[in-house]
Amino acid sequence: MLGCLVEKQLTTPQQYPLTLNALVAACNQATNRDPVVTLDDDTVLASLDELRTLHLIRVVLPSHGRSVKRYRHVLDEVWGLDAPRYALVATLLLRGPQTVGELRARTERMVDVASVGDVQDQLTVLSEHSEGLAHPLPRRPGQKEDRWQQTVAVPWGAEPGVTDPDGRGPGGGPETAGSSPPVAAADPAPPGDVEELRAEVGALRAEVAVLREELAELRHGLGG
Repeated sequence: MLGCLVEKQLTTPQQYPLTLNALVAACNQATNRDPVVTLDDDTVLASLDELRTLHLIRVVLPSHGRSVKRYRHVLDEVWGLDAPRYALVATLLLRGPQTVGELRARTERMVDVASVGDVQDQLTVLSEHSEGLAHPLPRRPGQKEDRWQQTVAVPWGAEPGVTDPDGRGPGGGPETAGSSPPVAAADPAPPGDVEELRAEVGALRAEVAVLREELAELRHGLGG
């Protein structure tokens, strides 16, 4: 949820803060997610409640003719992060462990990224943050590049989808609300044209959800 709120703030600011419908659509979109999930309203609301107790999001009450609550993140206030840094956290939340090069390519759609070196510098800042927001993972056999992992939803040193000797999930228990589900083995990336089409469909679905909310608000304001 947290990653979705950051993503939509930076990519579709005209639709932000998000309504519940728009946030559910963002969580369930088929692009820029690993793994792709299907969440219902109750699951999203439960996660939002937990994020509120952690003071990481706020509810925006209806105003100026609006009849629907909306939600926004406050990572800039709580953790003192600027947009490039919380964009990196969001990308790690949405896509799981990634190399510095992957992070640069996937974060560029949200913020300007000068270079791979700049991403590395920002990750170092996140790792040295008082909350320890990111850390490098041990390099796997045969891998040439290190990967980085967020620690917002995954305990320090744990890797998504890895069980301990007792058969429990990361951190010894169920995933916390607001975190991304355990990362499964990803299928080979689809061709560029298919990826672009999926992105367009996901964006259109989110826009339709927002338009439905705005139409409901308009009807409410007209007394219909």
